[in-house]
Amino acid sequence: MTLAPIETLPLALPRDRREIEDIQRRQKVKAVENAKKSAFWKDKLSGIDMNKLDDPEEWQKIPILEKDVLRQMSAEEFYADFCIAGGPEICEFWRSGGATGKPLFYPKTYEDIRYNMVGFTRTFACTGTDAGHVAHLSFPLGIHPAGHMWARAGRILDIGMVWAGAGAALPSATQLELIRSLKPTLWMGMSSYGLHLANLAQAEGYDLAGGSVNRILCTAEPVSRAKRDKLEREWGADMFDCFGMTECSMMGAESEARDGFHIWTDLAYIEVVDEETKKPVAEGEPGLLIVTPLFSNNGAPFLRWNAADIVTYKSEGATGSDFAVFPVIEHAHRTAGFFKVRGVNINHQDLEDFLFENVAVNDFKAEALESQDGNDVFKISVEARRGVDEDQLRATVIEETKIKFELTPEVEFLEVGTLAKEFETSVKAPRFVDRRG
Repeated sequence: MTLAPIETLPLALPRDRREIEDIQRRQKVKAVENAKKSAFWKDKLSGIDMNKLDDPEEWQKIPILEKDVLRQMSAEEFYADFCIAGGPEICEFWRSGGATGKPLFYPKTYEDIRYNMVGFTRTFACTGTDAGHVAHLSFPLGIHPAGHMWARAGRILDIGMVWAGAGAALPSATQLELIRSLKPTLWMGMSSYGLHLANLAQAEGYDLAGGSVNRILCTAEPVSRAKRDKLEREWGADMFDCFGMTECSMMGAESEARDGFHIWTDLAYIEVVDEETKKPVAEGEPGLLIVTPLFSNNGAPFLRWNAADIVTYKSEGATGSDFAVFPVIEHAHRTAGFFKVRGVNINHQDLEDFLFENVAVNDFKAEALESQDGNDVFKISVEARRGVDEDQLRATVIEETKIKFELTPEVEFLEVGTLAKEFETSVKAPRFVDRRG
C-alpha cells in the first residue's frame, strides 16, 4: 500500500536560471497586480508600465516599502488599506519580526502558506539534512511562524520533531532532559538560545558535546564566526544558518559549503541597493537587501520591502548540489545595537565576537551603568569555564578590551549557571543591558 504524501508542494526546484527568470517575469506582474488592489499601493503604482517590469528603471519606480511606514498605521488602517484578503481566505496570521517598534500581524492566505511551506522544506535539502533525523525544535511555537512551519516541513520530509518550543514555554532544564533522554540528532533554534542551553548544560555537568546531536539549524540572528565556533564546540555538532522574514517566508539557507545563504529567487525577487541612493550596487559590494515575494502576496502585498539587512551578493556559490542554481548573499552586517560609554561606541556584535573568541569565557553579560557621581561605567560579568584562573582571565579581558575598544571595563565573575538562570525566560539572551537613567 502506497500512502499519499501529507502535503503536495506546489513548486519544484528550478532546473536552471532561465526557468527562474521565467518565473520572475510572470510573478512580478502578479505581485504588482495584487498590490494594485490595495488602497495603500493604488496611487503609488498608477504610473508603472506593467509591460516593462523587467526593465530595471521601470521596476525601480516602485517606491521601497519601509517598516516605519506600516508601523505608523493603526490596526484598522493596516487591514483596511494595505491588506487585500480577509475572512475565510485567511489561513493564519504571522507576527512581524524584529525587536523594536509596534508588531504587525500579517494575514496569510491558504495559497500563501502552500508556497511558504516550499521555502521551509528547502532548508533541509539545502543544508544536507536528510530524512531520518529526529529534531529537538526550540523555536517559539505560536504566532511567530518559524517553529510551527519548520515542524510541519519536517513532517512532510520524514524528519521527526520534538515540538519543545522556546525556553519561555518549556523550561530549559526540561529541554536538556528531553535532549538527554530522547536523543535527537538535530537541534533547531535561535543561536543565542543554543548558547544558553550549552551554558546551562555545563552548569549541570551535562556533556552536551558528547551527546546525540550532530547537526544544528538556526535562523533569525546574525551568526559570526566566533559565535558559530562556540556553538559547534559546545554542542559537538555542525551548525547551518538559514534566512527568512515574515514578510516573505523562509527564503534561503547555507549549503554544505557554508559560504552564505542560497536565496530561493523563484520565491522572492531580491535587489541589493546602495543605502543612500537606493540604486543597485555591483556584485560583491555591500548594500541594502530589498525583497519582493513572488507567490506569497495574496494577503499582504509586499513590494520592494526594505529588509534592513546589509548584504553582499554573488551570482554563484561554492556548492556542487542542485542548489547551485540559486545566488548567494552574505551578511555584511545587520543594523546592530551598541553602547555609547564615555563617548565610545561599543557594537554589541563586535563585543560578543571578541569575548566568545576566548575559549576560557563560558558566558557573559555586558552592562552600561551610572556611578554615584554620575559617570558612565562599563561592566562585563563573566562566567569562566571550570578550572580557569580567574585572576589571569580578568587581567586578559581588561587589557584586551582596552586595546580593542579603547575602554577599560569593570570585570565581575559569576558562578557557572548564574546567567543561564537569568536568561531562562528569554528566547534571545539579554546579554547587553543599558541601566543608565
